[in-house]
Amino acid sequence: MELDDEICLCFHVTKRKVRNFLRVERPRHATQLSECFGAGTGCGWCRPMLKNMFEQHAAGKLDFSELTAEEYARQRGDYLREGKGTPPPGATPPP
Repeated sequence: MELDDEICLCFHVTKRKVRNFLRVERPRHATQLSECFGAGTGCGWCRPMLKNMFEQHAAGKLDFSELTAEEYARQRGDYLREGKGTPPPGATPPP
């Protein structure tokens, strides 16, 4: 994924925003990433990715994902179609 690809498709939070939040705010718990423009508080799809980014940041790593933005969005669509989350109004629709 590129820096300007969205991690949280519900609230349009990009990888760059999350990385900067991690760097500047230095959250102590992964759940504090919700303070980054509401990331992870919509359908729930991005929570594992946010947790992974938090853990990798804590370990001093900079590269967070090998997924493409298209594959990430497709997997979220599958997640939503399985009834595992409900995106809020204005969220990016599943492919």
